[in-house]
Amino acid sequence: MTVLEKRHRASGMNAPCAAAGLPFADYVRQTRAMLRAVRADSVIDGNAPFELLPAADFSRGRGKPYRRGILLTHGLSDSPYHMRHLAAFFQCNGFRVMAVLLPGHGTQPGDLLDVRWQEWARTVAYGADCLDGEVDELYLGGFSAGGALSVHHAARDARVRGLFLFSPALQITARARWANLHKLVSWLIPQAAWVNVQADADPYKYESFCKNAAAQMYALTQALPRDGLNLPVFAAASADDATVRAQATLRFMQHVRHPLRKLLWYAAEDPKQADIEWVNNYLPEQRILSGAHTAVVMPPEDAHYGARGDYANCQHYYAKDAERYATCLTRADWWGEVLPQHLARGVVRRLTWNPHYAAMEAAMQTFIEGLT
Repeated sequence: MTVLEKRHRASGMNAPCAAAGLPFADYVRQTRAMLRAVRADSVIDGNAPFELLPAADFSRGRGKPYRRGILLTHGLSDSPYHMRHLAAFFQCNGFRVMAVLLPGHGTQPGDLLDVRWQEWARTVAYGADCLDGEVDELYLGGFSAGGALSVHHAARDARVRGLFLFSPALQITARARWANLHKLVSWLIPQAAWVNVQADADPYKYESFCKNAAAQMYALTQALPRDGLNLPVFAAASADDATVRAQATLRFMQHVRHPLRKLLWYAAEDPKQADIEWVNNYLPEQRILSGAHTAVVMPPEDAHYGARGDYANCQHYYAKDAERYATCLTRADWWGEVLPQHLARGVVRRLTWNPHYAAMEAAMQTFIEGLT
């Protein structure tokens, strides 16, 4: 039987949105204090919300301190660490930056047992309100679940001027709708509340994953707008995505009504569709089979997730193949997405960095230059 530990229980301190009414700096301080109280280690910085002032050369606002600002939102089971490089990019391009920590995240996996997606949405709304007080032009950027939350909020807030989406979780497996049926038995068998229980060795992302997180993510996707948005949208996604339905991003971009839209599509083959920039992510000379959901927002130089980083994503072997798991932690035959056809080729480490990250930043800069 799977053994649950203290980290697989809810702390009772990190399920609701606790930011309402606070200045953003106070929200950051309060959240950091909560992280120190709950986390068993001292890794606070990468898990905490943060804010950045724009670089010295920036456009001032009309009656507000700054012309442009962006609210960044991380993905499901992730942390604000995943938004750090994007934040630095936007800062250098003159944006005021704020990044939130979604309720249930950054502390211990058990804190996702009781959270509801509406609390995530309230946190994004709070961040948007804070940022709008300082900028003329409000933009939202999100990775995975953060992308879905950004779309959800943009459809309801006329102040939002544009979106930047990275591996957006616009559709996931329909099986997730039934994930919370575990509650019929998990009161007696707590292990039934979990999709998987893993080592949780990554200080910036939960590796253990509970069924409620999947159920809440599915409910969020069902609340997304069905009509196309009339906003500038930049998106980057991998066709080989084992976490979300990547085709949903293609459909979403096809329905964006604003003429300024850009999709970088990481794939082995060119889809030959209008308004899509194909990026070949089959790079055998680098032992890369494909892109991955986990890779888009990280440059190769990242000290933790990068090409020479100190973390290896081998979770797909953890409970299934102890020998390959141990091998994967020290070396890999290939990097890529954890698809059956890839796993058949040898020991595969899930790709956690984007070999085309610099080119993605260049594309974003061109996109920003087109904003009016």
